[in-house]
Amino acid sequence: MSKKSKDPGRFARSGVQGEHPYGDMGQFICLLVFLVVWILDSFVFHFSIVFSSSLSFLVQGLIALPIIVVSVYLVLSGHRAISDEVQAAPRVLRDGAFAYVRHPLYLAGLLFYILLLVFNLSLLSLAVFAGIIIFYNFIAAYEEKGMEQRFGREYADYKAAVGRWLPKLFARKSQ
Repeated sequence: MSKKSKDPGRFARSGVQGEHPYGDMGQFICLLVFLVVWILDSFVFHFSIVFSSSLSFLVQGLIALPIIVVSVYLVLSGHRAISDEVQAAPRVLRDGAFAYVRHPLYLAGLLFYILLLVFNLSLLSLAVFAGIIIFYNFIAAYEEKGMEQRFGREYADYKAAVGRWLPKLFARKSQ
């Protein structure tokens, strides 16, 4: 458990929620279900991997490389910003990857799933991934609501300027 989540009631006492109470467990279950489906479909039953032979290994590698680079950046930069924040006064993070997307660690997780899908285009795994996207979006919205309650206008301005999952090319100016 991270330093920032050792006291799950610290936000609740102030009327603000932090991380979703089932966010970590939900992410673990999503990963487990995805991996089971992906492994069984890709290597055992071959039920829905009809498109896996349509991309050469070279093309798969060319697609995977930028996904890996972006994921590593998101994880390292996101963790660095969060680790620094644990020791500093609470504020809206705008450093590193948080300058581009509001949930860089969740996005890195989603990119990991995409990476596996690139190497074996399992349609069953793609269906599971769609559910995972819905779950991640749900926990991200939950956390954003708590951030809005905690930081008010500062977080609203951040939301207007930075996309949840994709960088905004043209940020809206707040009044």
